[in-house]
Amino acid sequence: MMPIAQRFRGFLPVVVDVETGGFHAASDALLELAVCVIQMDDAGWLHPAEVQMHHIEPFPGANIEEAALEFNGIRPDHPLRPAVDEATALRSLLQPIRQELRDTGCKRAVLVGHNAHFDLGFLNAVIARVGYKRNPFHPFSCFDTATLGGLAYGQTVLARAVAAAGLEWDKNRAHSAAYDTERTASLFCTIVNRWRHLQDLE
Repeated sequence: MMPIAQRFRGFLPVVVDVETGGFHAASDALLELAVCVIQMDDAGWLHPAEVQMHHIEPFPGANIEEAALEFNGIRPDHPLRPAVDEATALRSLLQPIRQELRDTGCKRAVLVGHNAHFDLGFLNAVIARVGYKRNPFHPFSCFDTATLGGLAYGQTVLARAVAAAGLEWDKNRAHSAAYDTERTASLFCTIVNRWRHLQDLE
């Protein structure tokens, strides 16, 4: 069995999804952040761990586009929204990833996302904004399930790639960071495990 530290050149795949107030990482609000560590079982197959997510308070002066809120359905000022500040969210979500790196012997986490550079841009921006000193993620390398979905199934839209992989997709839960992270993680594991299965058949 190959440990996960040897599967991706010392990288630990961690699925990340963000919901935001716009497209610009430096100026637009980060409203939700979800992460999911990818684990390897004793037989060498990949599986998603539990998704962790926080609703996040917009940073002072953050831009929020109404079109973005219409798309993701988030109401940042809702009195029952259990949001935390950016620094609290980062500490809560990134510390367990650092522990997973130690437990697995991996050197860095690598972000897995659907159109991954969008998520990585917002993650890097919030890390810089709060001065977080122990960023476990590689600053620019990532795995993109839009690309992998195009390769494996001819589909680059998340919902269509998930369906093509034989997985369930609930459109009523889409555009939540937690749900999109969970579906992206399942898609990533399905593609990588399928590749291993094809190699085993050779």
